[in-house]
Amino acid sequence: MVKLTLEDLKKRSAWAEAGIEIPSFDIEKMKEETKAHPRWVHVGPGNIFRGFIADLADRLLESGDIQSGITVVSTFDQQVISKIYEPFDDLALRVVMAADGSLSKKVVAGVGDVLRADAEYPSEWARCREIFRSPELQMVSFTITEKGYHIKDLAGNYYPAVQAAFEDGSSDKVLGNGMAIIAALLLERFRAGAHPIAMVSMDNFSHNGDKLLDSVRTFAVKWAENGSAPKEFVDYIDGPKVSFPWSMIDKITPRPDASVAEKLKQSGFESTELVITDKNTYIAPFVNTEGPQYLVIEDDFPNGRPPLEKTGVRLTTRETVDLVERMKVCTCLNPLHTAMAVFGCLLGYKSIAAEMNDAAIVRLIKRIGYVEGMPVVADPKIFVPSEFIAEVISERLPNPYIPDTPQRIATDTSQKLPIRYGETIKQYLSRADLDVHSLTAIPLVIAAWCRYMLALDDEGKPMELSPDPLLDELRGYVANVRLGEPESAGDCLRPILSSERIFGTDLYKAGLAGKVEEYFKRLLAGPGAVRHTLEEETSAPSYIPAEIA
Repeated sequence: MVKLTLEDLKKRSAWAEAGIEIPSFDIEKMKEETKAHPRWVHVGPGNIFRGFIADLADRLLESGDIQSGITVVSTFDQQVISKIYEPFDDLALRVVMAADGSLSKKVVAGVGDVLRADAEYPSEWARCREIFRSPELQMVSFTITEKGYHIKDLAGNYYPAVQAAFEDGSSDKVLGNGMAIIAALLLERFRAGAHPIAMVSMDNFSHNGDKLLDSVRTFAVKWAENGSAPKEFVDYIDGPKVSFPWSMIDKITPRPDASVAEKLKQSGFESTELVITDKNTYIAPFVNTEGPQYLVIEDDFPNGRPPLEKTGVRLTTRETVDLVERMKVCTCLNPLHTAMAVFGCLLGYKSIAAEMNDAAIVRLIKRIGYVEGMPVVADPKIFVPSEFIAEVISERLPNPYIPDTPQRIATDTSQKLPIRYGETIKQYLSRADLDVHSLTAIPLVIAAWCRYMLALDDEGKPMELSPDPLLDELRGYVANVRLGEPESAGDCLRPILSSERIFGTDLYKAGLAGKVEEYFKRLLAGPGAVRHTLEEETSAPSYIPAEIA
């Protein structure tokens, strides 16, 4: 048996026997170099970082293109560091799960230093400040999820920790909000000589660099107003020395799975403990993930950067990043995921891969992507949209060894609909060559989402709904709707379907609300109505072109 430690990495033959690739570069030397010459900081030590971003550095270290690794800074869940990084010498086991059940296993050692930006670790905070003063620091990347950038609640009010941070722009102490911490570290860099740097959000949402800029700049402005920071600090944030590139990331990295842990044990790998932190982070010494991965970044690095293009990262213009993002979230992946999430929950599925054995669901998502989405797809030129979606449908979604669930994907659906479907609907409305009334799959998914709000599956049994910030409000609108009594729906969907906040447009003005309401009533006919409607709608030979059927 081998353990995930630097000491055990010396047992090279044992790792080979377990079928696990291990680094050949000098890890101790890399750690020394990282501390002496910090060039890349990453904020957010979770699974997507360990399974994707850290491996990019690992590969560049192997090839000799860089000598220092990544400095990880944790601003949120410090148990990830104490339970997963420290006991395993900052190493991770990356497990790529192929559709045939085979596992590709590799120890990733791209992390050179780990620091907690936390008041309980003053020496580590002091080291964070020191690193940000270094002229050699080139980039700070982020994988903190979209909510990590939020500084206001749903009502538009600043969080209490943000309000408190507005009063103090010094970096002597650790502020109580992640974005405030980043702003304070940039203030440290400004005061040390206003050195250039790239602040690169790699989180999975559109125009992520702008969101990072907006949040950080808010603190800079507040501090300049109250005298905590000079007014020139705002100019530094706004100027050419600090960039906030856009990026698009795509790689399914689910929670660590017990079945993967068991396979690793059988192969001779001992470090398989599954951890759930007090802040509900699911993590383990290993990361299970799919093989396909995409990272496209706007090439705006005022202080230089590592040669990421050598690892398959696409460096391009902001306009191209935007097109790639729109291609993915509006047509080729995310709309399909949402359709599968809604119908998967209603039909009792517990995995995305299992849904791909359901012919009606496959025909539904093919129509959404190929028929309804492709006419308005954003073509980024660096990828072929039809090939991207073909990989999604034929390789990625059917992979039974990616333990992803419709229940996870159904989280926060109300926040996703404006982009995943609203943008397509608006394109149909704006173009003379397209007829919005030809849309059938998208209105059906919207109707199924409204049916989902009843918290009853297709058999009429209670089911748990995934978290959503609008859940209580939405459920209130359908509170009097009864399964088996379609007429009980009445006009209950009007507040939902007319909401531009939810769909990006008023579906009544768009001419689609009536179709959604009719589908909704059909889905309410009684137990089995969801399955019956789905089968009935997708069964016509003309539903999708024969060549992609």
